[in-house]
Amino acid sequence: MSARLPVRPRVLHVAAEVFPLVKTGGLADVTGALPQALIRAGADARLLLPGLPAIAESVPQSRKVCEIGPLFGAARITLRLGQMPGSHVSAYVIDAPYLYRRGGGPYQDSNGADWPDNLQRFALLGWVGAHLAAGELDEAWAPDVLHAHDWHAGLACAYAKAHPGTAAARLFTVHNLAYQGLFPMTEFAQLGLPTSAKAPSGLEYHGQLSFMKGGLKFADRITTVSPSYAREIATHEFGAGLDGVIRGRQADVSGILNGVDPAVWNPSADSALSARYDAERLDGKAVCKEALQREMGLALDAAAPLFAVVSRLTSQKGLDLVLGALPALLASGAQLAVMGTGDPALEAGWRAAAQVHPGRVAVRLIYDEALAHRVIGGADAIVVPSRFEPCGLTQLYGLRYGTLPLVRRVGGLADTVVDASPEALNDGRATGFSFDAATPEALLQAAQRLVALYRQPPAWRAVMRTAMARDFSWDQAAAQYLALYNTVLARA
Repeated sequence: MSARLPVRPRVLHVAAEVFPLVKTGGLADVTGALPQALIRAGADARLLLPGLPAIAESVPQSRKVCEIGPLFGAARITLRLGQMPGSHVSAYVIDAPYLYRRGGGPYQDSNGADWPDNLQRFALLGWVGAHLAAGELDEAWAPDVLHAHDWHAGLACAYAKAHPGTAAARLFTVHNLAYQGLFPMTEFAQLGLPTSAKAPSGLEYHGQLSFMKGGLKFADRITTVSPSYAREIATHEFGAGLDGVIRGRQADVSGILNGVDPAVWNPSADSALSARYDAERLDGKAVCKEALQREMGLALDAAAPLFAVVSRLTSQKGLDLVLGALPALLASGAQLAVMGTGDPALEAGWRAAAQVHPGRVAVRLIYDEALAHRVIGGADAIVVPSRFEPCGLTQLYGLRYGTLPLVRRVGGLADTVVDASPEALNDGRATGFSFDAATPEALLQAAQRLVALYRQPPAWRAVMRTAMARDFSWDQAAAQYLALYNTVLARA
């Protein structure tokens, strides 16, 4: 059977965002790094992206592949092929100014409201992905594997499944099941899919259309971004209403951990840091801490354990738990630096905390990539208390930078952080601190254990070194994806 498999599989990644051009979360980091790792592993991996301004203006467009349209309300659509800046990854860009060339974000306008034509915008993304997979748009290249990412690309699987002549295998990766791409059922006719796709066995979700469900139902295999999350989404607690669909496809669901791009996250070569350091030369970490305290307006106190939050400020991320534990955490002598944006109520809560505790709590209600590096490089601990977390990348960055993670034991956080229990400390396996209940009290207990270890510098440095030695490279993830591609191609 292996003789049927391509020596160098061609893989098309369909996604709405990619680092460093458009990023709202971890999805962009994955699509920015995984195709490069697959190429290193011997695959021919390409991207398909919507022509959002930052993408259309940054990808040098070496050739026009074809003209498409009119379609989904756009009178002119051009498919172009260029190169991702600074990499060997080729990227198809859907140049559809009517649908993509606008201000605001990829999914919402500048006021935070969803774009009213998101159905058309992301149906087009899926439609082009499926027609590339069918070999219909680029005569010079067609994929063996159509790999769609999250709800924005879910219809790529539905369109490809609807065309019997498509030979490409279909893989769908769930990055966050909570965001499902829901639209009124009355808009189904715009999609151009067979009527059967409208049924509960297809896109129908409680009377609405679900792009996420399209990926889950019509992919050959489903992956999530951590093994624990793959198990969790089959439960009522974490399934976001789709747990029944997941359980129905349980044999086809698996989890592959995300990785860290060492070219982007490396404390020994990070130009954003005030000083470089590594596991054998940790002095630069103290320099980074002092620089961060100065930048954020915190008291210059080398002895204070400096906790950090780099996150979207949402209930999912558990940042209200940190607010609840804050008075007792500060009483232990700690400081806290927070960077992120999100729910207005949480932003207001953090703004008030900084006003009440000047010099002890610093808050920046922005997202800035370089500042994120400085915060993670300068802090002693990174707090990720998520109510659910498909994979999480922040804790991986913390491990790499010797910034010990304090996490809730869910999803990818459970898979990547070894709690500093007495046994793990004795065995030299500990890399951070975990807690179970989504309560301020449980978080505080773990934080107090962290502070106690911080007061023992030799033991703290030993855990730092263990954390920094963990290998969460994209090359490992790429090898697992290649094995999965071969499995699904062998079944075809």
